[in-house]
Amino acid sequence: MTATDSEENPSAVAENLMRRAALGDMVRRQAARQGDKAAIIARSGSENRRVITYRDLDRFSNRVAHGLARLEGGRGDRVALMSHNEPESVGICYGILKQGAVFTSLNPSYTPAEAARQVDHSTPRVVIAGPGMAERARAGVAETRSGPRLVVMDGTPQPGEIGFSEMLDGVSDGMPESVVVDSDLAMVMYTSGTESVPKGVMITHRAMMISTTPSWSYERYVEAADVFLLLAPLYTMAGTGAVINLISMGATLVMIPRSEPGAVLEAIEAEGVTNTSQTPTFYHRMIRHPDFGWRDLSSLRQAHVYGGPIPFGVVSELSQRARGVTWATYWGQSELSQLGVIGFFANPSEVPDADSRWIGRPTPHVEVRVVDESGADSEVGELLCRSPGVMEGYYRNPRATDAVLRDGWLHTGDVVRLDPRGNLFFHDRLKDMIKTGGMNVSSAEVEETIRMHPGVRDAAVVGVPDPEWTEVVTAAVVPGTDASLSEAELIEFCRTRLAGYKTPKRVEFVSDLPIDFQGKVRKRELREMLGDPGVRARQERT
Repeated sequence: MTATDSEENPSAVAENLMRRAALGDMVRRQAARQGDKAAIIARSGSENRRVITYRDLDRFSNRVAHGLARLEGGRGDRVALMSHNEPESVGICYGILKQGAVFTSLNPSYTPAEAARQVDHSTPRVVIAGPGMAERARAGVAETRSGPRLVVMDGTPQPGEIGFSEMLDGVSDGMPESVVVDSDLAMVMYTSGTESVPKGVMITHRAMMISTTPSWSYERYVEAADVFLLLAPLYTMAGTGAVINLISMGATLVMIPRSEPGAVLEAIEAEGVTNTSQTPTFYHRMIRHPDFGWRDLSSLRQAHVYGGPIPFGVVSELSQRARGVTWATYWGQSELSQLGVIGFFANPSEVPDADSRWIGRPTPHVEVRVVDESGADSEVGELLCRSPGVMEGYYRNPRATDAVLRDGWLHTGDVVRLDPRGNLFFHDRLKDMIKTGGMNVSSAEVEETIRMHPGVRDAAVVGVPDPEWTEVVTAAVVPGTDASLSEAELIEFCRTRLAGYKTPKRVEFVSDLPIDFQGKVRKRELREMLGDPGVRARQERT
């Protein structure tokens, strides 16, 4: 079935609809089942609240699909969206999918050069600038070689651009007659780039439909009755993937403009939020917020945590404020269509081996192996996965694709421990393992040890090149209220808890760690900072 079948043979559309598995269809089906149910609740402070029903979302996304057809955006074409978490962004994403085009996103914090670089790589036919994004998107598109059509949602379009309202003017809100098959690309989602230049992960409709969404359902990670507070940005796989899974299951999505702890606490209380998902860094900030002690958090069914070790202290404090809440650890990758390891616990005593690095067990749609450097099965080593959710590859990057998709497995680049019961414990990224004096050191293990010191608020550890040791274990530490904490004291603290080769040889005190939008430390930036001989001098002057 070709891209022009819907024009040349209208019966092809009916045949396609009869048995297809396409993500855009899930909005139509939920609208038919429960059209009046809230698909999205958008909050901006306590006074500004909008409800978008499944029927509203279906009709709006249909109009977007027809509008894109006007711009000759069709099956297989990339359409890029630059937007913060806005309800219209969800409808635009589904409109792109319904048209058979490929959704891709641009980080709204990108500089013009960064935006242009990604646009030239993903080569979208159309770039849509979300609310407040016209100037930033315009500056990025102006620097591109590919010259996509720019659609602006607000402001006055400049020559060659088109207003979003103009694109939708007079179009039907009925179902678009597009041919989509489950093997078609649905998304090209770019990795966060904490280690290297972002790569475009190619995800098909099939991968999400038969793998990720069913796994979330089987594990009861989300349910149709849930009111889920979305905190991950839509320009990430974590954000877009969560939206697609939640809409496919018929749940309600709560959106707020910023992931600020006070706004999160207010939204949980006001909307009866049942679950949300964030990093340990965020949860630490939330329990320190002055509103934490009095907001009603009793509606929480689950608190999901990813991107770092389980924060046992936070678990205890939040569990006291939200009685009956279950915690869920999550490990996933964009390359696995957001699959694949989940673990549930009600309190720290239920965590296997009381190990905060526990990430759970593989979901039903994922098979795993753990291998050493020779490729032999091992208790500790690189995690390999295979699943219907494995990506098609990295867009226009065959070398990077071949490096991770080989021997019938996805090589995740994560080092884990696998116990006899199938539990997985995250040790480190392969690229973050420190090679010092012929020994391998897990930066995550050293970080966890440093955080045990009562005078430490946060820490990150990297290897800094050294002519004698190859790399030296180097820590960047954000001190707590104890201003007297010294490098010597902290090194001695670690020495009593770690083998000598794992103990940091150098500690730099910093006011903040370089983190991304999800609270993950940008290790590449940190290595550059700690490798700069002027860092210590600057710290001493301050």
